[in-house]
Amino acid sequence: MEFDMLKIKSKSLKTALLVSCLGFISSNAFCAGTVSGTVDAAMPKYKKDTVVYLKGLKAAPQKAVMDQKNLVFVPHVLAVPPGSTVDFINSDKVNHNIFSADACKKFNLGTYNPGMSKSVMFDKPCVVNLLCNVHSEMSAYVVVTENPYFSVTGADGKFTIKNVPAGTYEITAWNEKLKPQGKTMVTVAEGQVASVALKMAK
Repeated sequence: MEFDMLKIKSKSLKTALLVSCLGFISSNAFCAGTVSGTVDAAMPKYKKDTVVYLKGLKAAPQKAVMDQKNLVFVPHVLAVPPGSTVDFINSDKVNHNIFSADACKKFNLGTYNPGMSKSVMFDKPCVVNLLCNVHSEMSAYVVVTENPYFSVTGADGKFTIKNVPAGTYEITAWNEKLKPQGKTMVTVAEGQVASVALKMAK
């Protein structure tokens, strides 16, 4: 009888821990790890705006915004997972247009006035070059990754990808000028930080 009670208590404890862990997963607070590192490039100016992402995980659509301000797309590089919608805002005092001629996502939003916003849904992984036919000097990119586990580097080339489910993944990157060198794997442990250095070159 006492042995049976111990088995019941042990089972209850395991169930409670599992439920607790699942609850934390749903809130992205625990039962996951972090991937952190640096993009290594011979020319430091190319470290910025590199999209570093993991492969082999499921997608979860997001909502994102790209602005047009002072005749510049802000940000220059925007990363989103498949199924995400991007709102393109015109914060300038002049008319703008956004179009893409890339085969994976062709569209043309037409010319629209200051203060207006138009939206586009990006349905599959690809790199989409954005242009404005009103101002030919304007250019930007929407990088549609396989999933939401990505980071866009700053000028220092550093990146951090949080709330990554424990496991081993391929980590790669996209850059406007550079390409990743070789295949890089990373193992993520619960509650731990995995450090990675990604080599990029022309």
